[in-house]
Amino acid sequence: MAAGFAVSEFEARRDRAQALMAKAGLSALLLSTEPELRYYTGFLTRFWESPTRPWFLVLPASGDPVAVIPSIGAALMGQSWISDIRTWRAPDLGDDGVSLLLDTLRELAGGGPVGMASRMESHARMPLATLDAVRAAVEVRDDARITQRLRMVKSAAEIEKIRTTCAIADRAFARVPEIARADVPLDTVFRRFQMLLLEEGADSVPYLAGASDAEGYSDVISPATDAPLAEGDVLMLDTGAIRDGYFCDFDRNFAVGAPSALVRDTHARLIEATQAGFDAARPGATAADLFGAMDRVCTGGAGGSDAGRLGHGLGMQLTEWPSLIPSEHEPLTPGMVLTLEPGIETREGRMMVHEENIVITETGAEYLNTPAGADIVVLS
Repeated sequence: MAAGFAVSEFEARRDRAQALMAKAGLSALLLSTEPELRYYTGFLTRFWESPTRPWFLVLPASGDPVAVIPSIGAALMGQSWISDIRTWRAPDLGDDGVSLLLDTLRELAGGGPVGMASRMESHARMPLATLDAVRAAVEVRDDARITQRLRMVKSAAEIEKIRTTCAIADRAFARVPEIARADVPLDTVFRRFQMLLLEEGADSVPYLAGASDAEGYSDVISPATDAPLAEGDVLMLDTGAIRDGYFCDFDRNFAVGAPSALVRDTHARLIEATQAGFDAARPGATAADLFGAMDRVCTGGAGGSDAGRLGHGLGMQLTEWPSLIPSEHEPLTPGMVLTLEPGIETREGRMMVHEENIVITETGAEYLNTPAGADIVVLS
């Protein structure tokens, strides 16, 4: 095993990437972000929270990846399957790894073009001066979405990790009645829910959002306030918990006290919309197809809301490619893990959203978490 997977898992990723590099005419890939490095190496650490040091991985057209990293990471990278680990003592105000990286690129690319991710949902995690130096020293091209395309389709081992994280959140959501009721402050509910996730087996809870207000809420990304839950509120909790480097991302709505007819009906429609998206999810369908199926239930086909999308990819990051939007027509394939996230306006300034996690299979789709029923859970 190497950092949560058999070495063969990483070798397969390397081989698939190099086959696509050959088609794109790339001599190497330069990778600098946490998910990129982890995808090809298994390098899993919370040390990325520190912005001080840059980290690099170079994947050549043939052979294994080469890590070019600060020396503080050598011991952990040495536990991975990577054998060629080149380090410098960082931070270095004069040459913070730049010369070592350029020497490695010249050696492994042999003067050929180097691919870097440059499209939506990508960034370069290095100082701009370092990026300028790379561009001046080697030919840098777009990476043809190689890593993004590979990461969209999960292996069986990756899917099982996501399924495990979803099961942790399932158990935590089932315990929400233990921690939430009228008069409990929302920020207290947030803290206690994170504790439940950790108790049930999560390694960390990088993302938790939600809201509580009468007959819906105004947004789905705000941090919690100290306002107490009140009778007639709808409480929504949306969690992105992690286990072994892989996220879940789904939410649940709860009625604080007896729900109104509007809340009951809206919740039931959200479940109907989610099921419509699930039924449309199959190989050959597109993200646009799933959007349309859910939107027809939510708005009668009016084109969704200002939220912009009704779901997204999921895996090593909370949100990944693709987005479930009307203009995304790339066919879905088995192994893609997605969220289905319809939303409905309950009244002006209020809405309710619902989210589930699924995987595309050879014959359709499968829920990775336990789907919610049509009846909203009541907190009393």
